[in-house]
Amino acid sequence: MNERIIIDPSIRHGKPVVRGTRVPVHRIIGSLAGGATPEEVCEEYGIIDADIRAALEYAEELVEAEETHPLPAS
Repeated sequence: MNERIIIDPSIRHGKPVVRGTRVPVHRIIGSLAGGATPEEVCEEYGIIDADIRAALEYAEELVEAEETHPLPAS
């Protein structure tokens, strides 16, 4: 895990957040996916561009580690 994203059971029920904040990674990713610019996300949540990059890297690591098991064709 990178140094900007933490998982702490006492913060947001253990969801990954930006260190020093209560801003969850999923909120950052969702805002960007919804069309917000990085500048808008930074302003809205009081974070910096490095936090956005860290959230994206964290999400990429999760997707990369995901295993898929295709069902056999019928």
